[in-house]
Amino acid sequence: MKPSIHTDPNRRHDFLLLFDVTDGNPNGDPEAGNLPRADPQTGHGIVTDVCLKRKIRNYVTLTAEDRPGFDIYVQEKSVLARQRQRAYDSLGAAATPDAARRRMCELFYDVRLFGAVMSLKEFNAGQVRGPVQFTFARSFDPIFPMDLLLTRTAVATGKESELQGGENRTFARKAVVPYALYRAYGYVSAPLARQTGVTEADLALLWEALTHFWDLDRSAARGNMVCRGLRIFSHDSPLGNAPAQSLFDTVHVELQPDVLAPRRFADYRITPSILPNRYPGVTLTTLVDTDTSPPATDRP
Repeated sequence: MKPSIHTDPNRRHDFLLLFDVTDGNPNGDPEAGNLPRADPQTGHGIVTDVCLKRKIRNYVTLTAEDRPGFDIYVQEKSVLARQRQRAYDSLGAAATPDAARRRMCELFYDVRLFGAVMSLKEFNAGQVRGPVQFTFARSFDPIFPMDLLLTRTAVATGKESELQGGENRTFARKAVVPYALYRAYGYVSAPLARQTGVTEADLALLWEALTHFWDLDRSAARGNMVCRGLRIFSHDSPLGNAPAQSLFDTVHVELQPDVLAPRRFADYRITPSILPNRYPGVTLTTLVDTDTSPPATDRP
């Protein structure tokens, strides 16, 4: 059966991801007291590529962990040397760093897609250049995080209770972004996908994860995060038929004219992607295309 255009690993794919956050912290910065990451010069919000890949890994773990070849190499609290040992154990006497590298691609979904540096002394499995890469996600407008003081009507230990004379109250802080719309770019390299053995099923799972992992990644810290757009530009050629940025620029996002401080998705106007005739050999697949209506005049 011929694969769908956007799941064909023999094509180059460039994709645009839009998502927003309401009253949450999409990606805390441990060097800044876990405040939402931001560009210090412009104030625009940032979500790292590592953060997005972590969410994809978690989704695959929850939905495909029993399928051969869909294990995750970089798991939370895992020991990576033990993961590489699995490749050596399965190869037996034929184990070499090069053979282990190929075996790691077969075993682990995230190695096959994102690559990994595994050239360590213990169970050396070389290096893999990942065919799927993300940029940092960046908000369209500056963010203004709120650092909120919270009260807990309990203490952790008896000593704390004695020091407070039984008052038993502690304080904590929670940083949130009232609202922000983010954009991230991604790329799938056909030549590298061929090297690591990426399949149609792998790409189908990637698009599924980007569409649905938001509902499996809920937490009190992240507030409400929603996928607002996923557009995939697939090329007829493995090396591409048009510059990626030219394709991304066909998606126009701007604030509605009377909005000063965006607080919901409808405060933005998104022009649907229409590929001009000057981009032959490129097919657009829109997997998520959220309407921005009602207009901003209907704001409460």
